[in-house]
Amino acid sequence: MIALLVIDMQNAFFEAPELAAQQEQLVASCNRLMEGFEASGHKVLLVGTEHERDKSTWSLNMLDDDQGFIFRGTSQAQAVSGLAAAGLPQLTKTRDSAFVGTNLLARLRNWGAEEIVLAGVSTHNCIAQTGADAFAHNIRVTYAKDAMASEDSQDAADMLRILSTSYRQPVQSNDEILARLGQP
Repeated sequence: MIALLVIDMQNAFFEAPELAAQQEQLVASCNRLMEGFEASGHKVLLVGTEHERDKSTWSLNMLDDDQGFIFRGTSQAQAVSGLAAAGLPQLTKTRDSAFVGTNLLARLRNWGAEEIVLAGVSTHNCIAQTGADAFAHNIRVTYAKDAMASEDSQDAADMLRILSTSYRQPVQSNDEILARLGQP
């Protein structure tokens, strides 16, 4: 079983001009992967970030700046327009890694997932941290290069180089990933 994790495809992240410029293409690429995974009987999980206004979930940089982000129930926390999210299971996180403070590992074990494919934003933060933590849990990772984006392309490239080399986590196109699932 291979599980697709679509990370932080929420309105708040696309307020950044660098991501807003890539939104349409990224949504289409994520939707294509989600459709292929579902059609082949593999699992899809939408992972999103949400925080509480009372600062109880804030990260150190948020606390240092006394400025929160993506509050539960706001339009910032909603899935970006066009993402085929209806009916899919969801996981809410408060840290970059989808493993920290969540039941992600239990869900993956319950599904029998031995590998995850990571898509969404941002490559150099939440996607990279989730991939590194998956390695720590002996879960194989593939990065969906057509379905990922970042505000900082150089940081993204550097992180993917490190993860793919040091952790043996390949970076593949949607076509390569879908071919492994037997999908066109």
